[in-house]
Amino acid sequence: MQPLVLAAAEKFMDKHPKADIQVQAGGSGTGLSQVSEGSVQIGNSDVFAEEKDGIDAKALKDHKVAVVGMAAAVNPEVGVKDITKDELKKIFTGKIKNWKELGGKDQKITLVNRPDSSGTRATFVKYALDGATPAEGITEDSSNTVKKLIAETPGAIGYLAFSYLTDDKITPLSIDGVKPEESNVESGKYTIWAYEHSYTKGEPEGLAKQFLDYLMSDEVQKEIVKDQGYISVSNMKVERDATGKQTDK
Repeated sequence: MQPLVLAAAEKFMDKHPKADIQVQAGGSGTGLSQVSEGSVQIGNSDVFAEEKDGIDAKALKDHKVAVVGMAAAVNPEVGVKDITKDELKKIFTGKIKNWKELGGKDQKITLVNRPDSSGTRATFVKYALDGATPAEGITEDSSNTVKKLIAETPGAIGYLAFSYLTDDKITPLSIDGVKPEESNVESGKYTIWAYEHSYTKGEPEGLAKQFLDYLMSDEVQKEIVKDQGYISVSNMKVERDATGKQTDK
């Protein structure tokens, strides 16, 4: 969520030179714990507060700012572009160990994971792996580093938000023939997605409220959200609750 909020904060401060908005990275767990403690005014998260242990979700107010699609992505040399969801689970739980088992290159599969605190990992585990725990692999804290590792490591597979799939350095995988594309997320056909939440401790006030109102404005929703590779909440034809249940809007 960092690229989206950073871009919006810069635009907001251009319009309001006296405003000071600092955006720090750290993962969804950090965002939720820091806003709960009161050390930040807004805590950003890829997951519902209800999904994080030790967070009093009732004390926080949820502002759903955007939707992020996520895809499994591979090194382009592996020779695989479409797999079933069952095959994806078998790859990430270590049951399938070589790309030749899926019609690809005779090459060992290298897993690239995010740490337990990552909202991207939580979303991928919940909706792509049906809750299965990934096998050991390389663990990296930054999506940029994950992308670089997939691109440079023969046989590598990891997972990233759509906003990182902007070039051909890595190959996003279709799941059961459904491509990881915005239109498929909006219609509900592609199910690996999450809300981008901005949480406040109670109702926002002052600058925090002004900035959150700006995040929901047409300028951000129709321009910055799209430019940064996210999906506007208003474009979604489906919605989801904290348990993961998806329903038509």
